[in-house]
Amino acid sequence: MKIILLHGLYMHGVAMIPLEKRLTDAGHTVLNISYNTVMPNLKALFGEMDTFIDGEGTAIVGHSMGGVITRAYLENESEMSKYVKTVITLGTPHKGSKVAAFFQEIGISDFMFQESSRFLLPDYEPTWPEGSTLYSIAGDMRIGPAAVLVRSEESDGTVLIDETKIDGMASHEVFPLTHTALIFAKRVADRIIEILA
Repeated sequence: MKIILLHGLYMHGVAMIPLEKRLTDAGHTVLNISYNTVMPNLKALFGEMDTFIDGEGTAIVGHSMGGVITRAYLENESEMSKYVKTVITLGTPHKGSKVAAFFQEIGISDFMFQESSRFLLPDYEPTWPEGSTLYSIAGDMRIGPAAVLVRSEESDGTVLIDETKIDGMASHEVFPLTHTALIFAKRVADRIIEILA
């Protein structure tokens, strides 16, 4: 199967190489895209995704903001997006990020997040678009800024578990991992491969 990998905020496709290798070794054809997360060029990014899909069934695996970008791609409804039947998100703040909201409150979110603020701080409660099945995977090992800034809620250290839930998802699973560990853990890769099978 064709699979698109989308990394999270402040990351690069290099971070997704271990997951890319596991998926390739499992027989999948993988496009690991790097993109500017604070100033994303959606036209170019979506065009690259369309070219790769090329009318064939494709899955998308998005880490953190990569999952939100995936939803934006599906909502954009290009001719190729209808071929995306499976989406797996890892630690994606589907409802927006309380950590990002904290930085907005103290007045530095424009500097920190630039154009990505519209993905991290939505002004509405999003729902998952019809046509593709969403499997949301979260972590609950609280090592990171959320453990300090939003102490009262369970998180993976960066994204709250509740933020990884969205109306319309097919399933929600929690692993004992930090936000970044979700993309490196073999058990998560094994679960992704199982879902894709």
